[in-house]
Amino acid sequence: MSELYPAIKPFSSEMLPVDNGHSLYIEQCGNPKGIPVLFLHGGPGAGLFSHYRRFFDPQKYWIIGFDQRGSGQSTPFGSIESNTTQDLLRDINQIREYLGVQQWVLFGGSWGATLALLAAIDHPETVKGLVLRGSFLARREDFDWYLDNKGGAAQLFPDYYEEFTQPADGALTTDALVDGYYDLFTGSDEVHKMAAIKAWCLWEARISRLHCKMQDDELVPNVHRGISLAVLECHYIKHQCFIEPNYILDNIHKINHIPATIIHGRYDCVCKIQGAYALNQAWPASQLTIVPESGHSANEPKISAALCLAANAMANFIKENE
Repeated sequence: MSELYPAIKPFSSEMLPVDNGHSLYIEQCGNPKGIPVLFLHGGPGAGLFSHYRRFFDPQKYWIIGFDQRGSGQSTPFGSIESNTTQDLLRDINQIREYLGVQQWVLFGGSWGATLALLAAIDHPETVKGLVLRGSFLARREDFDWYLDNKGGAAQLFPDYYEEFTQPADGALTTDALVDGYYDLFTGSDEVHKMAAIKAWCLWEARISRLHCKMQDDELVPNVHRGISLAVLECHYIKHQCFIEPNYILDNIHKINHIPATIIHGRYDCVCKIQGAYALNQAWPASQLTIVPESGHSANEPKISAALCLAANAMANFIKENE
């Protein structure tokens, strides 16, 4: 199966109160007696998109999705208060316990892949397998690849990068750029804040696809999503994603027995392919699929096809080994 599955609607959607005033939007689709799979969206701050449901065979999978703190339909929207990686990991475990899931598959792309890896390292006994796309390891070199003027993205897109740095007074290093944007995002000047939000989201959107035929106005069509994406991404990067340097690779031994498929676009300019390669080299139970003629976005046809194949293969592997 290499095509997306037909569009489906949730059989359940609800709000789950967690802590410190946050409530999470949770939805369930597919077969409630199937293999539980938790979809972890990217960003941080991107929120769910209905397209994600189509990566899974709805007969085989009990599909669970949620908007992370401050994202999508979760409340309070766009909040950086009590919004750390450790908070999100507690939320994931609370969702699992609330739904009565003993073990599940973790499926995530970009920041969602980061969070899936961290959740598995945190509670390996709860994870049947992982499917990861565009893996981001949250190392210093990964932040610099994405944001620094000497990083890969800036070197490949110098014209777009120059526009990206303008709201932050032309800052050219990761730290200065993030600090400049953070001041705008947390300040009281709403006009400059909204301009900065658009600039941040436009930078990511422009470099996410290998073939981008859309105009700039089409790349950031959802202002609501743009606010949470820009603010929360900046917040997490400013704090190095709230984890120690090289934390994932240093702790990968804790999940080296768990099967995983790592999918990465050959020309991913948001998350460097070296990270996916290093992850695969350190993880005996993982398989790396490098997708040709593809960038970072899950919406690219060959990436979507690879995700469908991986999800189906994971379901078959789990059934065969039960």
